[in-house]
Amino acid sequence: MPKSTREPSNTMAVPENPKIYHITHVDNLPSIMQTGHLSSDAKVIANATPHTTIGMSEIKQRRLNRIGVTCHPGTMVGEYVPFYFCPRSIMLYMMYKGNHPDITYKGGQGPIVHLQADLRAVVAWADADEKKWAFSDRNAGAFYTNFYNDFRMLDKVNWDAVVSHDFSLSTILEKKQAEFLLYDSFPWHLVEHIGVHNAGIETQVRQALNGAARPTIRVEPTWYY
Repeated sequence: MPKSTREPSNTMAVPENPKIYHITHVDNLPSIMQTGHLSSDAKVIANATPHTTIGMSEIKQRRLNRIGVTCHPGTMVGEYVPFYFCPRSIMLYMMYKGNHPDITYKGGQGPIVHLQADLRAVVAWADADEKKWAFSDRNAGAFYTNFYNDFRMLDKVNWDAVVSHDFSLSTILEKKQAEFLLYDSFPWHLVEHIGVHNAGIETQVRQALNGAARPTIRVEPTWYY
């Protein structure tokens, strides 16, 4: 049966202090710590940075070469570090299922860590540093996505879809994947919390951080499937 395309409701108000979440493989943390920042896909490729890739190769190429961030003409989605507005993303679900033909990574959700940051703090830092940022109203890898760089436009994000755990509507599937994007790199000092799947991964994260007091690290069962 085809999925319904009925528009999902958008009754939820913009959160007062939205959080954003980047997912990466735990094996990538040492190189992130060494450089002091998260890098965009374009920067990872340009610098030939050793990296465990967890995304979809076809969509990554589309983001690098075909989809521009319209509110910053001349830049491509793949030149930005991406964040979701929620943990337990649809991309994580696909890694959990492990059966998507375009995802070569087959290690499951266990080694995937969530890096949480505060949206207002990130935007304040980016504005002070004159660094490009944007957000999308759905998956930034889709051709019909809208992009914004005005904090007052956050109501364009469908917050009902963002927090939903029901993917049966294709429109929820798309709009749950709304993204925040920061150009080129994202400084590590803006990561405020790391959520992990289990105690073993928590130990690996603590080792990668070499005993640093921050960010906080905690097993977050509700962030996983």
